[in-house]
Amino acid sequence: MSMLISLRDRYGDTLVELGKVNPDIIVMDADLSYSTRTIKFKNAFPDRFFDMGISEQDMMGTAAGLAASGKIVFASTFAIFATGRPWEQIRTTIASQNLNVKIVATHGGISVGEDGHTHQAPEDIGLMRIIPNMKVIVPCDDDQTEIIIRKAVATPGPFYIRLTKPKLPKIYRLPCSFDIGKAVELRGGNHLTGKDVALLAIGQMVGEALEASKILKNRGISASVYDMCSVKPIDEETILEISKKVKAIITCEDHTVIGGLGDAVGEVVMSKLPIPVYKIGIQDRFGRSGSSKELYQAYGLDAQSIAKKVIRFIVHGLPNYKSVIMNQQWLSL
Repeated sequence: MSMLISLRDRYGDTLVELGKVNPDIIVMDADLSYSTRTIKFKNAFPDRFFDMGISEQDMMGTAAGLAASGKIVFASTFAIFATGRPWEQIRTTIASQNLNVKIVATHGGISVGEDGHTHQAPEDIGLMRIIPNMKVIVPCDDDQTEIIIRKAVATPGPFYIRLTKPKLPKIYRLPCSFDIGKAVELRGGNHLTGKDVALLAIGQMVGEALEASKILKNRGISASVYDMCSVKPIDEETILEISKKVKAIITCEDHTVIGGLGDAVGEVVMSKLPIPVYKIGIQDRFGRSGSSKELYQAYGLDAQSIAKKVIRFIVHGLPNYKSVIMNQQWLSL
């Protein structure tokens, strides 16, 4: 996973390719077309691109009108501005009418980095997940981003698709598939011992979870890894199957632990097949300024921190396995 690729660039390129074959696609932005890469569509199809300026509420209302007229509308800006400012317009004018508006937000989570908490969005998934009719999808690499954008065009109704600012490592290789409402198993655990766990991750955290599983393997812990790209609808069937195989589920997200992936998974597990669920994410805090790498370390979202937290959870939350982990000298992590 050494090659780093921009999800934003792939989004812009995919819009251009789709625009060539579908004249009903309209793209809108709120004064951030260079950052979101929608400027690529603007350059290719200036008559189907609208920069609404710093007016996100107006953008969502106008997107709803265009969608009601039969267009497929992509509306983009930073995640905090795409969800926080126009939430009521998204709820009332887009989602309540189940309109064909695809909100593709960049700069999700705290990985935005140096811009600080005013431009970071660790709450966006929760804001979108509670809206009826809204599908919430979080791709983890560029190939998956293209597939999801194409799937959104072919699927009626509103979407919230969350992209990152940093370039991310390759997880998939085309051709690969994505089904709305389905998780993808990326690394299976051996499931031979009671100490096995499953790491369920989204977005940038998928790569961190894969690296953490390698660290855990060296400590004698088998950790399967699942890409939970479809946060809503969530893959209940796979979650329940995982729950039958492991002693604990660990969710990993660049998002507050309130209302995000962890709660979505926990709602399924606790209502149908209770096992421990431990949520790794932002612990009810605002972000702060720093590089993406620095912030992931500071907030305990990097691979090393995930591995440490998993081990400590096993020691304290699953005491029957304490002796096994202690023999692996887990404190040396």
